Amino acid sequence: MKKLLLPIFSAILLTSCGSSAISTQNQNSDQHLNSNNLKSDKAFNKAYQRIKLKDLKKNLYVIASDEMEGRDTGSPGQKKAGEYIINFYKDLGISFPKNLTSYYQKVPSSYMNKRGGGNLPDSENILAFIEGSEKPEEIIVISAHYDHVGTKNGVVYNGADDDGSGTVAVMQIAKAFQSAKKAGNGPKRSILFLHVTGEEHGLFGSSYYSDNPVFPLENTVADLNIDMIGRDDIANRGKNYVYVIGSEMLSSELKTINEAANKKTNNLELNYKYDDPKDPDRLYYRSDHYNFAKHGIPVAFFFDGIHEDYHKPTDDVDKIDFPLLQKRTQLVFATAWELANREARIVVDKK
Repeated sequence: MKKLLLPIFSAILLTSCGSSAISTQNQNSDQHLNSNNLKSDKAFNKAYQRIKLKDLKKNLYVIASDEMEGRDTGSPGQKKAGEYIINFYKDLGISFPKNLTSYYQKVPSSYMNKRGGGNLPDSENILAFIEGSEKPEEIIVISAHYDHVGTKNGVVYNGADDDGSGTVAVMQIAKAFQSAKKAGNGPKRSILFLHVTGEEHGLFGSSYYSDNPVFPLENTVADLNIDMIGRDDIANRGKNYVYVIGSEMLSSELKTINEAANKKTNNLELNYKYDDPKDPDRLYYRSDHYNFAKHGIPVAFFFDGIHEDYHKPTDDVDKIDFPLLQKRTQLVFATAWELANREARIVVDKK
């Protein structure tokens, strides 16, 4: 997540900020689904169970390894991480949007540097895509940034939580949707799995996408953005929780859908602290969802809080709470499943 230097400055710029299926605490997840619509939806249940703790761990140990050199925007380490992500999608049989020639959307250095990016080199957003079976022109975006802050004084900042956790969550959600598609139960609406670059320097990748959308923004139903979901903060130590930010800012339905998905799955504590417009951290403006929200697209930002290793070289994989990462990933998937498969597109009824 983009580090906040001064709240006033952020206000002006409006920039960023166990088992094979389910963890030990969640092995009996069917009990959560009992007597609900999702319980009878075998397609959902089978796909949901594809979000496995061991897979999240396997991918995060690669994405947040020293080999990736902190994944600074446009760096060789970030490009290596991007290649790993793309090969993951290739192995699943998930391709890129048809109107692109590869998984990459180039984000030019000139675009970033004119917006305060210093001397950043060219970089790339990564886009993987599953086309909807009934409403393919309507797009659900699931986003996370795959850059971090690189190395400083020879020390690698691995960014396991920021935002390695969100990166691997998007990958596993894609795997779950693709498994449903292979079983003949693909999403009715299209899903864009969007890994953006340049977030740490100023939300550049998501800004570039919203300025140069691969799909018309008017056809984009919602963005579910995942930025740091692998840890806890001091205020919530030991709790099964997640901060959800912005879910009712533009649509009265998105928050309701997310809460229903939560109750039918892991029943996490949903914390809305950062929805308060007076909150000094201004997190609504500090991650990539904002570049969708500013165009009137409903968003929900999933976040674990500012912990003691935020933007420090100690943000390492061995500190990730993988059972909690799994539960939060499952919540985003359940929310996306409903958004993609419900009969009516969610309304935009707030400003």
